[in-house]
Amino acid sequence: MFMYSGVSEAKSLLQVVGTLFTHHQKCVIVDTQATGNNRKITAFLGGLDLCDGRYDTPEHRLFKDLTTVFKDDFHNPTFPVNKSDGPRQPWHDLHCKIEGPAAYDILTNFEQRWKKSAKWKVSVRRAVSWHHDTLVKINRMSWIVSPSADEQNAHVCEENDPENWHVQIFRSIDSGSVKGFPKDVQEAESQNLVCAKNLQIDKSIHNAYVKAIRSAQHFIYIENQYFIGSSYYWSSHKGAGAENLIPIELAIKIARKIAAREPFAAYIIIPMWPEGNPTTAPMQEILYWQGQTMSMMYKIIADALRKEGLDDAHPQDYLNFYCLGKREVTAEVPAPTSHSNENSPLRLAQKFRRFMIYVHSKGMIIDDEFVLIGSANINQRSLDGLRDTEIAMGAYQPHHSWAGSQGPPRGQARPPLFTHLCRSG
Repeated sequence: MFMYSGVSEAKSLLQVVGTLFTHHQKCVIVDTQATGNNRKITAFLGGLDLCDGRYDTPEHRLFKDLTTVFKDDFHNPTFPVNKSDGPRQPWHDLHCKIEGPAAYDILTNFEQRWKKSAKWKVSVRRAVSWHHDTLVKINRMSWIVSPSADEQNAHVCEENDPENWHVQIFRSIDSGSVKGFPKDVQEAESQNLVCAKNLQIDKSIHNAYVKAIRSAQHFIYIENQYFIGSSYYWSSHKGAGAENLIPIELAIKIARKIAAREPFAAYIIIPMWPEGNPTTAPMQEILYWQGQTMSMMYKIIADALRKEGLDDAHPQDYLNFYCLGKREVTAEVPAPTSHSNENSPLRLAQKFRRFMIYVHSKGMIIDDEFVLIGSANINQRSLDGLRDTEIAMGAYQPHHSWAGSQGPPRGQARPPLFTHLCRSG
């Protein structure tokens, strides 16, 4: 089994465009049962870090089970709080399991990362009997199915199976972090790599977001920890360096739908504030940049409505941002023993039994048809390709698409959408 993970907390735009970047991919790769005595590669990827505070359930408990389930896994960096009193910080995330040929692409990513990182000097290698950088060669293990040896055995279902998924792996990474990128410019460009001086850059996560947004016809649903970008269209700080295209592409998509008089909606779920104390300068700075991004988008949409003479329409008919919260009925849990100031944020959270659900997801759904899940935030350090290393997958079911012969999709997006936005109580 291979596993690796990183935690990257952007604290200000200066860090977003600075030089302190991390390995931010979150993958687990294992061998699992295939047919007969054979084994196959199965991979997991998404937004979940392999660390404390990430376990949660759809109930998103605040005060319940603090002395049992969450006794040794309590996490709330917003304020200093007694573990037995709460509230804990509920965690909302997206992760997925991948089988079939795409799982081997994730294994290839691991191998490329490992070979780049594990560079021991020859003298050190000779001093130990077992090489710490030894990488198991899967294609030499006859009992593990390999696409290069027998591609059909690597598939988990037939192409004509209605439940079949087509999956593609995307990354944000450069040749400084992986071994195996072609050095020849033409060959690199044929693999959709961006070539800089002595560097090849994979920006396929960013490109996948842009292409998916441009293809959307009905709606876009996004969950992400951050939402900062397209700074060159902000009302101020145009040179801030948050140059990714996601926000402007969303705004342009909506503006074009308005011009075509076609219904369209975008729903974006983000945390109420970045993880930590929201009153600190770095947190306020991130909120400011996110505000600049949102204002820019709403202005483009408002201008489009005005141009079409749709005076009765509102930008929020097309674009909405949401944050998630949780409230527990007082009778369900005992009163806290905290003696903090009655008007402190901690005491108010305990008094009214509510707190935000921290959205750490990095995902998008297009038209109930295409899903993108990975480790990349919607900010520059995740989407640049030269900064944080990221991995994601895009997938759709060819038998359940708007263009397919069996009618529209069956609603992959609707469970989370209605769970968040239409829950009563």
